[in-house]
Amino acid sequence: MEYYQSLGLNKGASAEEIKKAYRKLALKYHPDKNPGDKEAEEKFKGMSEAYAVLSDPEKKKQYDTYGSADFHQRYSQEDIFRNFKMDDILRQFGFGGGGGGGSSYRMNMGGGGGSPFADIFAQAGGAGGGCGGSCHQQQPPQKGQDMTYQLSVSLEDVLHGTEKNITLRNNGGNKNVSVKVPKGIEAGKKLRLKGKGGEAPPGGMPGDLFLKIDILPHAQYKRDGNNLVYEKNIPFSQACLGAKVDVQTLEGKKFKVNVPAGTRGGAKLRLKGYGLPGGPKNGRGDLFVKVGVDIPKELDDAQRETLAKLQECGL
Repeated sequence: MEYYQSLGLNKGASAEEIKKAYRKLALKYHPDKNPGDKEAEEKFKGMSEAYAVLSDPEKKKQYDTYGSADFHQRYSQEDIFRNFKMDDILRQFGFGGGGGGGSSYRMNMGGGGGSPFADIFAQAGGAGGGCGGSCHQQQPPQKGQDMTYQLSVSLEDVLHGTEKNITLRNNGGNKNVSVKVPKGIEAGKKLRLKGKGGEAPPGGMPGDLFLKIDILPHAQYKRDGNNLVYEKNIPFSQACLGAKVDVQTLEGKKFKVNVPAGTRGGAKLRLKGYGLPGGPKNGRGDLFVKVGVDIPKELDDAQRETLAKLQECGL
């Protein structure tokens, strides 16, 4: 599902534009306005999901950064509708929401392990059925248990993106799954594999598998957001006089980097655009060369004599 398209908007629409678009469509496609119209019902479901994401600043940021496919790997429907008060929102737009104020429909955005739309438009209190409050409402099929595993990836995987084939223990046996890891992934993020979790009772849907990302430490580079830091030690004489030092980027490109005369330990030299991507569609951060100054633990006689002369000169 493309959320902006569902609301008839372009990417980058403001919060006010998103709210106005949803209100206009809600007035048109709400089931109270279209009794028995399944097509209108499906449109209302889709645009409500779109509004749940685009009206939340953090979810909208993730969606804009990673796109629809990767966003849905990170967010389950339970995540999408968490803290989304549909009844309150519909009341603002002139509907009764949960059965109050004249609306004969209610939206169940809750959990129970099932889809938030499993009972999305069940009629409340005898509307059209004539059985008052005595009818037994059929419960939606129970969903299998969601499962979470840790998936370790390297900085190279973060740079290029990758596909991982992993073997998981499930119900006493082994299960092989394949997952695409988008470039720019951050530690702690979760990739969602729909239907790859625990088995469900008869008639139900399997649970989802969530792979929580762990970034393996690298021998040469440290991550700082979308930037990388590479530590390069140089002799004291080069720090004083200046030098050109060899630096290799994460993807293996080699550069001669100029260290200006008088560089102090801890100074950072920037290679623009050689960090990590900010997501599948975003540009890269920078590579910073952090300069360290080597202080020898032992000196030979010639070195000691030379340093003594430098000391006399005030160095």
